[in-house]
Amino acid sequence: MDRTKEISGFLRSRRARITPEDAGLPADARVRRVPGLRRDEAARLAGVSTEYYTRLEQGRAGNPSAEVVDAVARALRLDETEREHLTDLLRSGTGAARTARRAPARAQRVRPGLHLMLETLAHVPAFVLGRRTDVLASNRLARAVLTDFDALPATRRNLARYYLLDPEARERVGDWERIAAETVAILRLEAGRHPQDRQLADLVGELTLGCAEFTGWWNDHRVLRRTHGSKHYHHPLVGELHFSYESFQAPGDAEQTLCVYNVEPGSATAEALRLLDSWTAPGAPARPLPRA
Repeated sequence: MDRTKEISGFLRSRRARITPEDAGLPADARVRRVPGLRRDEAARLAGVSTEYYTRLEQGRAGNPSAEVVDAVARALRLDETEREHLTDLLRSGTGAARTARRAPARAQRVRPGLHLMLETLAHVPAFVLGRRTDVLASNRLARAVLTDFDALPATRRNLARYYLLDPEARERVGDWERIAAETVAILRLEAGRHPQDRQLADLVGELTLGCAEFTGWWNDHRVLRRTHGSKHYHHPLVGELHFSYESFQAPGDAEQTLCVYNVEPGSATAEALRLLDSWTAPGAPARPLPRA
């Protein structure tokens, strides 16, 4: 990942979404060649010189202080995740950061306790994600609702790859465009944190070639942290499934996330999951034909 281009692209994209009127700046007669704030306006709002802000946006400001990062974040109205991403980008060029991020990361393993938790949550889909949205473990209902990750080679078990490259995902995932774009934003955040991750770079290249929409979403420089929200699936066997999902950082590994798809008791989705569970249980008879 080209650090200079990443810093420039991110800051320019954040400037472009704020108008001078939104920022409370007086109108002037200058012709605007770019949407949103100019560099000198962003610098004024942040309380730094235009020259310094220009060097910052061009990735030539060294390692700015936390106070400067805070000031720029306030000026550009960055949320907490965006501010963290900016900090990662600005500091990724320092010697210590480069050394730390070049060290090969050991393969992630899911603790036996987390495996047991997935089985305990057998009444709802649940899975554990690692770096790059790799699917490290999943329970039977998660594999039935999404796709059978266990049937894939270990190196291909990846949620982003499923959402963006599997043709079935476009049909099965409700509001596919939103979910796919959010997944790209999650990868963007990780790319800022681990700019030397070769496997992540390879995944981005694969998604670029295989998904027509990926490049546009990637170039938006949107970043997102997985927390909670809603998911909707069109399942070929049991029809419509609606979930409220929650994500939890796994104890012992900050880069593992437990994702649980919750359902309302007594809801149509709860009944559909009960049927799906019975049809996919080991030794169950052949599945019924998909619904029309």
